[in-house]
Amino acid sequence: MHDIPRLRDVALVLSGGNALGAYHAGVFEVVEARGLRPGWLVGASMGAITAAIIVGNPPERRVARLREFWDEATQHTGLSGEPMLKPRQYSNALHALLALAWGRPAIFRHRLPGLWSALPWMPNDVALFDHAPLRATLNRLVDFERLNGGETRLTVGAVDVTTGEEVFFDTQRQRVVPEHILASAAILPAFPPVEVEGRLLCDAGYTNNLPLDPLFAPEPERDLLCIASDLFSLSAPRPQSLDAVLERANDLIFASAGRRAIAGLAREYALRERLEPDGPAVRLLHVTYKAGADQLAAKSFDFSPSSIRDRWEAGRRDMTLGMERLERAPAGGGRFVYESV
Repeated sequence: MHDIPRLRDVALVLSGGNALGAYHAGVFEVVEARGLRPGWLVGASMGAITAAIIVGNPPERRVARLREFWDEATQHTGLSGEPMLKPRQYSNALHALLALAWGRPAIFRHRLPGLWSALPWMPNDVALFDHAPLRATLNRLVDFERLNGGETRLTVGAVDVTTGEEVFFDTQRQRVVPEHILASAAILPAFPPVEVEGRLLCDAGYTNNLPLDPLFAPEPERDLLCIASDLFSLSAPRPQSLDAVLERANDLIFASAGRRAIAGLAREYALRERLEPDGPAVRLLHVTYKAGADQLAAKSFDFSPSSIRDRWEAGRRDMTLGMERLERAPAGGGRFVYESV
């Protein structure tokens, strides 16, 4: 069995996906249990929130803090997940509607005029919800002094609303504060864009939901194990309903940029291997949440207890399988090795 932590630097990349982010917590729980200590975390949207909680807490409290975040985010309606498919779908749909109707106290609430701005006699607005509750949650669950202390590097991505440029905030270059995390999670038009340093910023998900780029520009100087936790899957069964078509379209939008980035890395490292065959090697482990048949197009707003529990467990299961593959993998294999779960 290879001693993975000793052989290479470890980085963790976390994609966006709102309520699907409980999957990240399950992934990280296994990473922590296996003794891996990522030196660099990169996140977008809910991935940035998750990464901030991890980096902004001591190792022994990280999983507990993630559990606290998701316990508060969960809608405790008293309705349990039904074992049969159709009732479970209706339960998930009801929870998503309740979240959209009433918000989640630890993450977002309604704003005025919000949706009412569609009426001709109301003033204009740019978002449906106010994410001020998330700022309070971050300040409570994240020690920003520790986060910026340099022990673990953190990078969060956002997009400039006016130029479309991708913007990355990095604790090696600047102090990261709650506004940077809010900007990364400001998915339009649900949440308002955030002004940071004179730029109006929004969620990175529309352009780069799995932000691998910061890790590879410039080229890593040492062998790197990159664990990428992705909340949207490129593959799924053929859709059989309007809702399934909507879900498939949403997944394709948010998963396609990651596919292109990974394909680009494979081409780049093939060329590097020809020019410098003994250079630093990269092993990319890509674990992806694959939504079950009970999940609907509104799954990103489904905070039902059963869905949050299932996503956390899916992250644990997939990361455990990924670790087993890494530990069984033979040495060598070239400068770029891609494993997917």
